[in-house]
Amino acid sequence: MPNILIENGSLVTVNTGNEVIASGYIFIENDKIAALGAGPPPSNLRRQADTLIDATLMAVMPGMINAHTHLFQIFLRGLADDKPLLEWLKSAIWPVACALTEEDAYVAGLVGFLENIRSGATAVVDHQYVHTDLRNSDGICRAAQETGIRLLLARGWADHNYHPTFMESPALIIAEMRRLLDTWQGAANGRIRVEFGPLIPWGCSDQAVRETYRLAQEWGLGTHIHVAETQAEVDMVLQSHGLRHIEWLDHLGALGPTTHLVHSVWLSEREIDLIAEKKAIVVHCPVSNMYLASGIAPITQLKAKGVTIALASDGPGSNNSQNMMETLKMTACLQKVGNLDAMALYPEEVLGMACRGGAATFGQPELIGSLEVGKKADVVLVDLDSPFSMPVHKIPSTLVYSASAGQVDTVIIDGRVVMRAKQITIVDEKAVLAQARAVCARLFERAQAMKYSLDQVKW
Repeated sequence: MPNILIENGSLVTVNTGNEVIASGYIFIENDKIAALGAGPPPSNLRRQADTLIDATLMAVMPGMINAHTHLFQIFLRGLADDKPLLEWLKSAIWPVACALTEEDAYVAGLVGFLENIRSGATAVVDHQYVHTDLRNSDGICRAAQETGIRLLLARGWADHNYHPTFMESPALIIAEMRRLLDTWQGAANGRIRVEFGPLIPWGCSDQAVRETYRLAQEWGLGTHIHVAETQAEVDMVLQSHGLRHIEWLDHLGALGPTTHLVHSVWLSEREIDLIAEKKAIVVHCPVSNMYLASGIAPITQLKAKGVTIALASDGPGSNNSQNMMETLKMTACLQKVGNLDAMALYPEEVLGMACRGGAATFGQPELIGSLEVGKKADVVLVDLDSPFSMPVHKIPSTLVYSASAGQVDTVIIDGRVVMRAKQITIVDEKAVLAQARAVCARLFERAQAMKYSLDQVKW
């Protein structure tokens, strides 16, 4: 790959000291950041550069990590408005998901990854639980391979008390995980990885959670699970097990540093203490939690206990977008209004969640999440020469509260330019969108023909 020199940019490093360099440079060699600093670049780096990028009036930041989404929901965008979670599943998600094929998943992945790139995300965790075709997950991985993005595929599963079409036996779950690991783990220069993704506490049996968590530890994988998204779901597990969601995971021995707790809205004080004690990671989806009226996650309380927090859009079916720039602002504002405290979260903290927190969830804090020498060259340039951002007094504040996805100018992933001057360079974007329209139409025709029924679903 060509060596890339970025100069004249304002570097928002998101390192542990939240260092901001008013005007500086980054030199990228192959897939790594080889040098960075203040002022103009040394002349020897300029001579070595194959590509020069002038970042004047731009913020240069690490790529954000969208730490939880469901890419298949691309085709459901805008169909599930104004419904609470369980009704949303019944009326909008399941009917179409029942008809999903590998080709549908692949094309949805292409569109979803492009959307993430355009909003400044260079890595995505896809909680992929629709296995109507056992190759659906392969379709998502192929899309990641082609778009150049970094993907952690959390292979979702449910084995009881869920819609029959989406339930699997523990034996099949484990066999498919082995196949996916053999096929995709470490593919595309290490950009594609796989982990376990038990869907929800009320859809996963104790035995299967114990066994998959044991295997995850043995194989060095994470465990990614929705928890405590709504009060109704917490009540369901209280009735069946006498435990709240986090207590249940702890009881099974499945709560630890590689456990990713998505949503975590309805937590007790004891559960917050357990999460902190076991060093589990919380993945916060503020827009989705507002969209579905699920509640406000206790992010400030978790942060006060030292819990690592990552940010995510959630799926396009419960957000209608995967806009990580929007997620930044919503994260800060939701905690401010929820706590009636204007100082509940600062911009630097929010950026740290989107980048370093996301890197921890991705399982690669040493490789991504900040601009530092030796880390992967996942770099985003945001154009601040815009009416939306003028004037710029404090760059972290501008990124969180003022800038929009439309200002993301250039995206580099693994040392490769995938968007330059707001144009996707890695695939033919217009062709992908045309393909998506055709695939979506066929998907809905199949879903209609299947005469979908919820008669067998129990809550």
